[in-house]
Amino acid sequence: VGDFIWTGGDVHLYQNHVEQAREQLTREPRSLPTLSLIRTPESITDYQEADIVIEGYDPHPHIKAPVAI
Repeated sequence: VGDFIWTGGDVHLYQNHVEQAREQLTREPRSLPTLSLIRTPESITDYQEADIVIEGYDPHPHIKAPVAI
């Protein structure tokens, strides 16, 4: 049959977010982006925004949901 591998953290679904969850489940997965570091500074605190490149980021449209109270 195959393997089922799942990892979750702080997993919950609010009652007023059920329709949004259903919409999310209808979406086709997209390829993950890649992150590249242009240079490696001597200290991690010396990284600058220009040192980091993200390629292939193609998110689905935002799903609006009310704040759960």
